[in-house]
Amino acid sequence: MRVLIVGAGIGGLTCALSLHKAGVETLVVDASARLRPLGVGINLLPHAVRELTELGLGGELADLGIPTGEMVHFDRHGGRIWGEPRGRALGYDWPQYSIHRGDLQMALLDAVRARLGKDAVRAGTLFEGFEQDGTRVRARLLDRASGTAGTAAADVLIGADGLHSAVRAQLNPDEPAPLWNGIRMWRGVTEGDPFLTGRTLAVAGSNTASKMVVYPISRRAERRGRALLNWVAEVRLPDDRLDTTADWNRKGRLEDVLPYYAGWTFDWLDVPAMLAGSAEILEYPMVDRDPLDRWTSGRVTLLGDAAHPMYPIGSNGGSQAVLDARVLAHELARAADPAEGLLGYERARRETVNAIVLACRDMPADRILHAVGERAPDGFDAIEDVLTPEELETITGAYRRTSFDDVEALNTRPSYSVSRG
Repeated sequence: MRVLIVGAGIGGLTCALSLHKAGVETLVVDASARLRPLGVGINLLPHAVRELTELGLGGELADLGIPTGEMVHFDRHGGRIWGEPRGRALGYDWPQYSIHRGDLQMALLDAVRARLGKDAVRAGTLFEGFEQDGTRVRARLLDRASGTAGTAAADVLIGADGLHSAVRAQLNPDEPAPLWNGIRMWRGVTEGDPFLTGRTLAVAGSNTASKMVVYPISRRAERRGRALLNWVAEVRLPDDRLDTTADWNRKGRLEDVLPYYAGWTFDWLDVPAMLAGSAEILEYPMVDRDPLDRWTSGRVTLLGDAAHPMYPIGSNGGSQAVLDARVLAHELARAADPAEGLLGYERARRETVNAIVLACRDMPADRILHAVGERAPDGFDAIEDVLTPEELETITGAYRRTSFDDVEALNTRPSYSVSRG
């Protein structure tokens, strides 16, 4: 069997490693002229950490990322509302890692090239479409440097090419543009002093107005006694218009985001100083797409953001792409027929992930945070004076439903690995 993967992101590279372990020949193509460590931080849930560890990347994750110890919500004045442990402290056999997306992608890329060969990932190659006849798929590819057009034949084509997936577009030619919820995000990375436990994922404010998410992402910085802080500013702009294409690498400006956080100086973090200390700021609208009723057509399927782009809530985006990749390789390697293997993958994953997409659109935790701002606009002495125990439990329940409802199931589930026989 030969598999062609379009997209050398986290999901595509994880899929290549998983297929290789199962003895499946794989080629990855990516439109970027050069694969570089771009982006900012992400969180890898224990679900994804287990899968990457089984692929032999546990040491790299431990060297690069911060094992997240807790997630804590605060109001816009820095007052603690709610908190809960994460990773091993929540009972999982694997940690949750906060890590730089670019560092993770480069670790995956290095592993693919070391195991599959240096030509297993072909950068600067634009996917332009496909045809299939029931037994083979032929992808039309364009070498961007030379302008040379060609084709690549495979038994299976996997679209792991992100939000603006060309594979998804061919499968769903009438689909509208990504859907925006009115929130603009500015993102950056700033080196500074550790805050709180040094391994805290902190959320302050409410996305009905202004919200700040910040967490450390570098074990190397931690070893130097410092913290490389990933921050995400979320601001709802109800009268704004989305007049640009959603692009993770679009440059943002400090002067656009800083006014929304004037006075956000807590005893544990100076937010304006952190924003001003970022060498680069990225701007992105919070978008997703409506869930699809199918990912697969014959020998072609979708993976990761190409299949189910979702709001960056609950640390699910990259983690779900890793799970897609592992389940896809598992089903494909065990199936007698490639098309049936792809359908098995879709049966195992589509409804589960589509439910997460919809849950991220309406997180009860955000409504509770908004209620705190309305009831105690100037802060509070004790959160029990502001919220009932039932309201606080709503936050816990929301994260359980989208991300952390399966501690025992994950710890005891058989491996997805299928080794070559």
